[in-house]
Amino acid sequence: MLSLKLPQLLRVHQVPRVFWEDGIMSGYRRPSSSALDCVLSSFQMTNETVNIWTHFLPTWYFLWRLLALAGGPGFWSEPYHWPLLIFLLPACLYPFASCCAHTFSSMSPRARHICYFLDYGALSLYSLGCAFPYAAYSMPASWLHSRLHQLFVPAAALNSFLCTGLSCYSRFPELESPGLSKILRTAAFAYPFLFDNLPLFYRLGLCWGGGQTCGQEALSASHCYHLFCALLTGFLFASHLPERLAPGRFDYIGHSHQLFHICAVLGTHFQLEAVLADMGSRRAWLATQELPLGLTGTVATLSLVVAGNLLIIGAFTASLFRAPKMCPLLQGGPLEAGSKAKLQ
Repeated sequence: MLSLKLPQLLRVHQVPRVFWEDGIMSGYRRPSSSALDCVLSSFQMTNETVNIWTHFLPTWYFLWRLLALAGGPGFWSEPYHWPLLIFLLPACLYPFASCCAHTFSSMSPRARHICYFLDYGALSLYSLGCAFPYAAYSMPASWLHSRLHQLFVPAAALNSFLCTGLSCYSRFPELESPGLSKILRTAAFAYPFLFDNLPLFYRLGLCWGGGQTCGQEALSASHCYHLFCALLTGFLFASHLPERLAPGRFDYIGHSHQLFHICAVLGTHFQLEAVLADMGSRRAWLATQELPLGLTGTVATLSLVVAGNLLIIGAFTASLFRAPKMCPLLQGGPLEAGSKAKLQ
């Protein structure tokens, strides 16, 4: 019988600094793993295993939702459904890209950065994908046909370029200025989220504490669940809790990035349900507003943004290949003797 040996796991002081994660002391994979080693590692308990599966399984869930909705009667023939399709495509892509990034990030320092460049690009496309259904189904009544409504999707497209560029750049000062790196990466994703959800914040403000009905501005419970999950996702990403409080205790199960993945997926699920709720409850009203829905323009915008993000990722990847081999970004700085002894 053919037997495959699972890759050996290492402690934090046995891998270059570029592979370190805050508060994670063990369960690291060999930093020069082969692609096969990376795949096999997803079937053993490492500090990345739960990260991999918490986005691999949801990929199939969102794909199933996409196929189920797209297979419905009249889905493709009605322009009203097209923004939903544009939202679901990156909703399937971003967890898959994250799963691949966590799976293959231990092949080399350079491969690690490139994997996360692609991960960031998928997230920025998701931020754009959210703008399409919000512009089509979730705009406040007073914003319809306004300049903000007209520029909402183009601005979201520009935001996706900013998101990809800033998040990719944040990896370069990661070793020398980890605080700056974290601030840049957090801002890169917080800003598109805040912009995309402006219609929801406005509608929530109109209905907050009101005893009377909000009419078309009313938010479903799924909207509130989505916003709560999104805020919790941001908190976990920025705080590195609980592993920061007890380094080594949450190496395999329960650290912040795993919880971050779970909250992000739940947030996307509730976001989909909220979009579907707006589609159903506001359809008759929106039909009287004569909103333009063009598939050609929608696909052109999405294609342009995909191409632009790939160019940004390509530029940062090229800078990695131009960097000298002894660059700390590619090798990781050496541990000081005192720090190494403390970790051992």
